[in-house]
Amino acid sequence: MAFTKQQQLKLKQAKEVLTELGLPLAQCNDRSGWVLLALAGIKPSNGWASATAPLLPTVNIMDFIRKYYGKDYKPNSRETIRRGTLHQFEQARVVDRNRDDLTRATNSKDNNYSLNQPILDILLEYPDGDWKTKVQDYKGMVPELAAQYERALDMHKIPIVLPSGETIKLSPGKHNQLHAAIVEEFCSRFIGDGGKLLYIGDTASSRKEGGKLMVLENEYLESLGIPPMSHDKLPDVVVYDEHREWLFMIEAVTSHGPVSPKRWIELEEAFKDCLVGIVYVTAFPDHAEFRKNAADIAWETEVWIADNPSHMVHFNGDRFLGPHEKE
Repeated sequence: MAFTKQQQLKLKQAKEVLTELGLPLAQCNDRSGWVLLALAGIKPSNGWASATAPLLPTVNIMDFIRKYYGKDYKPNSRETIRRGTLHQFEQARVVDRNRDDLTRATNSKDNNYSLNQPILDILLEYPDGDWKTKVQDYKGMVPELAAQYERALDMHKIPIVLPSGETIKLSPGKHNQLHAAIVEEFCSRFIGDGGKLLYIGDTASSRKEGGKLMVLENEYLESLGIPPMSHDKLPDVVVYDEHREWLFMIEAVTSHGPVSPKRWIELEEAFKDCLVGIVYVTAFPDHAEFRKNAADIAWETEVWIADNPSHMVHFNGDRFLGPHEKE
């Protein structure tokens, strides 16, 4: 489609600002220019002195570009904008993510982006004011801006003390809070000092994207007959009870499903050569989440609910906690 002169001018100006900020060439293209215009709320008829810094989810950014600049990004382009522009803007401290709530999980539908104050100050001076001096000030501040942001994020991370005594920190979010409860409450109560954590992931992003790997003891798993595999095929937490020789496969349910009959079959096939007994556990943060999923839980598995940590629900009928004989 043909763009108006006002639309073309604003895009050219946005790209000039990005270039002056020193962003890589791939983040000075049309897409990134339109994203900057959306983040600043600059319509084709606006002057840059009207720039603002609202909290915008990616879909709102796309809606703004479509409405005011005629570029119709399809819904499946959301990841392109997020991974190809917004992530780099965040790394360069052009934007903050979730300024309103740093504990929000990265895969939340409520994620948003907003311009940093130094960037807003630059735009308010563009193109006739002393904006280039402010660009140089911004470049000098980038390391400290990044450090401040990392310190703020670190304050909200979830510390977990592993059975070894080592402490790791998981990204904020409901799923990782449940991970912490599994290690600190479930393992201490139902596995004890013989427990060895063999796998836990940081679900900073969705399972589809592949969360940040925190602990994966591949060699130890192989010694138990578990073949090397992509960590997204493992349950959320894997713990080995060295005293009883039981391998606990624990699914943490906040958004993903429990150990259902289908998931049980998949896990049984994946771990068919395991040399020790396997205990399948579905962990829930509370009874409300348990009730939503109760009908999908497989027999011969266990359930643990974090808000009532001293009890378990046994979906088997013939025994309490422990592995079952393979038929």
